[in-house]
Amino acid sequence: MALPAPAIMVLEDGRTFRGESFGAEGETFGEAVFSTGMSGYQETLTDPSYHRQVVVMTAPHVGNTGMNDEDPESSRIWVSGYVVRDPSRVPSSWRSVRGLDEALRDQGVVGISGVDTRALTRHLRERGAMRVGISTTETDPERLLARVRESGEMEGANLSEAVTTRESYVVPAQGERRFTVAAIDLGIKANTPRMMSERGMEVHVLPATASLDEVLAVEPDGLFFSNGPGDPAATTAQVELLQGALRAGLPYFGICFGNQLFGRALGFGTYKLKYGHRGINQPVMDRTTGKVEVTAHNHGFAVDAPLESSTTTEFGEATVSHVCLNDDVVEGLELRDADGRLTSFSVQYHPEAAAGPHDAAYLFDRFADLMGGGLEARSARTSTTGKTGA
Repeated sequence: MALPAPAIMVLEDGRTFRGESFGAEGETFGEAVFSTGMSGYQETLTDPSYHRQVVVMTAPHVGNTGMNDEDPESSRIWVSGYVVRDPSRVPSSWRSVRGLDEALRDQGVVGISGVDTRALTRHLRERGAMRVGISTTETDPERLLARVRESGEMEGANLSEAVTTRESYVVPAQGERRFTVAAIDLGIKANTPRMMSERGMEVHVLPATASLDEVLAVEPDGLFFSNGPGDPAATTAQVELLQGALRAGLPYFGICFGNQLFGRALGFGTYKLKYGHRGINQPVMDRTTGKVEVTAHNHGFAVDAPLESSTTTEFGEATVSHVCLNDDVVEGLELRDADGRLTSFSVQYHPEAAAGPHDAAYLFDRFADLMGGGLEARSARTSTTGKTGA
């Protein structure tokens, strides 16, 4: 068996790490970010929110359970590059059908192993997420550094249309159909519509380019925006779609990128975090219940909204419903009408938790309750206009 080729990794501030090729040989660029999850690497790799990012795993040993055909969150690996310390030489799981190294090679994902990921993570925590290059073909760090600094930045990047579905599709409700949901795919993970379907929701997954007319054509009881990559400030068409849906009286639920776009639709700004939240162990408080949840995260941007006061918007009163206990970052928003009734909500983390804890799965039940209360309003719109949402 041939030995892995030498590889180098250069951050945009010039810090250089040397190691061995892991996955495909070649060269890749992206934003260097770290994930604190001890497990769930297959779901991380196939999460579209990691598009154009080079993921550093803080767990030292990665790949021991191999890769299977049941757990991917999308049809492909989305990370631009992968950085690990000690890859497993032999996967050990009855569900494994291929090794992690093989999967990365097959999909052309360039990675590096043998790196001191503890030192690298500390560097990113102190200096912030930054562009990076990994190469098995370039031996001169200075030449690779020049190409890193010419590569694209995450700020200002509109990426949802690069990862969205090309065609609409339907995930049927399991058992009796209780609700119809229009879900905008901004980088949706497979477990999200699955968890909705378990609660009697028929989920119509629409491309990121869908119009308000296309949303209303499925006669939904609610609108959902998924997670996804990129800068929310550069994603304007979906904000306009959401504003139109709120004016039409559609209940709304958004997660991750969907939380950021909800914030912008309500008039709040967004900003880039220094190094973001990524992993499956982030503590968040639900301020409506006082409950603390351990949650799964993958975001580098956040909503800039006041924590201690409500904000009057065109659509109602907006408040921060969830907050991260590590750094007070906004982790959720609620919108209520003049009578104090909940009309829409969002969270910054991943309640579908693939991988991760299931502390926040109740949010899908909250969405069902919200739509249940909205059925009367939908019926009134239909009887008045003859067409839902018109």
